[in-house]
Amino acid sequence: MEKIDTKNLKDISETLLLTLNVRANESQRPDAMIKDDKAVEMVKRINYDFKHAQLRAFDKATIIMRMREFDRFARNFIAGHKNPVIIHIGCGLDTRFERVAERDGKVEWYDLDLPPVIELRRELIEESEGRHHLIEASVFEDAWMENINPQSPILFIAEGVLPYFEEAQVKTLFLKISEHFKDAEFVFDAMDPFATWADNFKLKRTKMSARLHWGLKNSREIESWKNGFRLLDEWYYFDQPEPRLKSYYWIRLFPKIARSVGILHYRLG
Repeated sequence: MEKIDTKNLKDISETLLLTLNVRANESQRPDAMIKDDKAVEMVKRINYDFKHAQLRAFDKATIIMRMREFDRFARNFIAGHKNPVIIHIGCGLDTRFERVAERDGKVEWYDLDLPPVIELRRELIEESEGRHHLIEASVFEDAWMENINPQSPILFIAEGVLPYFEEAQVKTLFLKISEHFKDAEFVFDAMDPFATWADNFKLKRTKMSARLHWGLKNSREIESWKNGFRLLDEWYYFDQPEPRLKSYYWIRLFPKIARSVGILHYRLG
């Protein structure tokens, strides 16, 4: 079988190969937190030196934990709304629709990413018909918003995406979404400035060109961006015991470090 080239993946887009490789490796563990056989298949079909995508055991575990929590947020939103819409920003090669929504029958799902990424998705993942849509665009463009019903209950998901942008870009995105959609919710991961600085050293070791920029000083900072922005929930890696992180439990003695990276759930009403 001829390998599929990834040379068109640049900067932030290339980082999707990190998480893909982690998902594939995780899926082959007997104690896997997530099973994604499609990820195993995609790694075999891609022409890429995955030695550049190797991470420490701690980073692999936290990526999978993060993915599992995003799945939970998506499931909860679907369960709590009659005709939900989910927009996955920077979807990469993730198969979240298949994991959490394919059998649901009521959710309208949009996977959004840059054209080279969507092109690669179409080569590797068979397109679903009906309720699952692909959007080839930068999230900072406006045109893609026009094709989505602004009155629907909408959950935006951005996993491993927003920290790569400048704060001004992220703020502009949040404001545009709040202006266009009546009562949108947004689930995204964020890290404080020190964690942003530290993670850039990990990226440097992978020889990828992407770098993190946005660091959030505290979880409620976004509430100051616009009246009506409200923090609904937050999740951090050490909030609950996780056997895979047992050797790192000492971090819980330092709350600022333990809660330096997490997932935030906002209402942009």
